[in-house]
Amino acid sequence: MPKYIIERSIPGAGKLTERDLASVSQKSCGILRSMGPQIQWVKSYVTDDKLYCIYIAPDEASIREHARSGDFPADKVSRIHRMIDPTCAESA
Repeated sequence: MPKYIIERSIPGAGKLTERDLASVSQKSCGILRSMGPQIQWVKSYVTDDKLYCIYIAPDEASIREHARSGDFPADKVSRIHRMIDPTCAESA
């Protein structure tokens, strides 16, 4: 199943409280449950003004449907083709 990274512009995201983040997480999980197991939220990274979310989904349309249903921004959705890390240098 493909993985995607979603860029979400949320001004002040880095200042959201734990309660704010829990509320958004609960809303997202509820929508995901209603969409079925084919779409899964893996994790998100919170920066000053953006969230970067990793999802597993059959296609970009599913990601965008989740965003629309939750009224979450999805400014950019990119399919992840590969992952690299420092250990990749050792196999060269």
